[in-house]
Amino acid sequence: MKAVFIVFNQANTERVEYMFDRLEIRGYTWWADVQGRGSESGEPRMGTHTWPEMNSAALTIIPDEQVEILLEKVRKLDEINKEVGVRAFVWDILKTV
Repeated sequence: MKAVFIVFNQANTERVEYMFDRLEIRGYTWWADVQGRGSESGEPRMGTHTWPEMNSAALTIIPDEQVEILLEKVRKLDEINKEVGVRAFVWDILKTV
């Protein structure tokens, strides 16, 4: 099992929901208002007058064999509009209860 943490501009909300539906990823946790800035070229997303946009984030735990499929979908989503931005991070899940 792997944890996949996806951070994305709120402009991509419907696309991320659609991606989860198409891949039949039912279990996830969603944070609606996430502040931050990308490490490479991302603009700040702070919900302020100066930086009004916001990010959201989703965390899902999926079987190992689904990870590359999900990451490929994230790559394709990022290619649609690099300025909007979406990133995914993967961790091993050692145990669950």
